Amino acid sequence: MPTPQIANLEKLLAAGKDGALLRFGLGNAYAQAGEHAAAIPHLRRAVEFDPHYSAAWKLLGKALAAAGDRQGALAAYESGVVAAQQKGDKQALKEMQVFIRRLANPDRRA
Repeated sequence: MPTPQIANLEKLLAAGKDGALLRFGLGNAYAQAGEHAAAIPHLRRAVEFDPHYSAAWKLLGKALAAAGDRQGALAAYESGVVAAQQKGDKQALKEMQVFIRRLANPDRRA
């Protein structure tokens, strides 16, 4: 059962209010509810709307990793690193670099 936040965001989407921020919000709400598979298409759409949206790339990577798609998560984080570098988003850049190292070396701590 969707949360009230998810229901409200889905209503906005159904009303034609589509955009990167709305898709990020939906993806985040689904991820927070533990519904990572449902979060993924919204986060993919968010980065289609805005390929420089480093927070969306980071959350997409997390959702893909949580859904068991290690390769997809790595690809999302790598795209996110590029976006963060272009935007000068140093915190997101550092975080995604750590996540990449952890996925690349699951037996070692990054």
